[in-house]
Amino acid sequence: MTGEDLIKDAFNSKDWNERQTSDSWTIFKVMAEFVEGFSKLSRIGPCVSIFGSARTKPDNKYFKLAEDIAYRLTQFGYGVITGGGPGIMEAGNIGAKKGGGKSVGLNIDLPFEQSANIFIDPDKLISFEHFFVRKVMFVKYAQGFIVLPGGFGTFDELFEAITLIQTEKIGKFPIILVGSHYWNGLISWIKDVVLKEEHNISEKDLDLIQIVDTADDAVKKINEFYSKYLLSPNF
Repeated sequence: MTGEDLIKDAFNSKDWNERQTSDSWTIFKVMAEFVEGFSKLSRIGPCVSIFGSARTKPDNKYFKLAEDIAYRLTQFGYGVITGGGPGIMEAGNIGAKKGGGKSVGLNIDLPFEQSANIFIDPDKLISFEHFFVRKVMFVKYAQGFIVLPGGFGTFDELFEAITLIQTEKIGKFPIILVGSHYWNGLISWIKDVVLKEEHNISEKDLDLIQIVDTADDAVKKINEFYSKYLLSPNF
């Protein structure tokens, strides 16, 4: 049997046909997640997304910092969107609750680590199976990103937002990194290697992100941005 015959048999097999059917149904599952997300989040009003590690413990300084930032944001009329889980996400939802603001959780179904925290408004909790749908919601319904120390998931969300703004797929909004000790090494590598050595970005791209160390400065950067630009609702 030739290689071409093997390929034909594979594409005509029962397993292949079943996989095609499964892929078709996946489209409807994805659509359902988009519909639920758009429906619930279209009414939340101006919000800021807070990101960071699910592994951060309540006694960690960044947990307390995230809580303080979220609280302060509510005092300026912003709601808070988090990934809905523990760690920095829970801290953000705690702060939003304490401040009397909207507390939104975009949870992701994982086989480990994450379940929704109890500080999310019940009508503003959405669980997603697909990361890419969830990331659309973070960007579409937030007026800014505040990013505390985290792992690969946090980096993914951070660089997705930077890329979308850089390529003008979305309008510019503030991206604030909290914790200079944590982020300075990454930013130095971007400046020295990505920009200066390899010329893979332009110098103006660095203006898309800012680093702060305090809750007051994080919220101040959000307010400064919208004192210059119209708070254009994307909700």
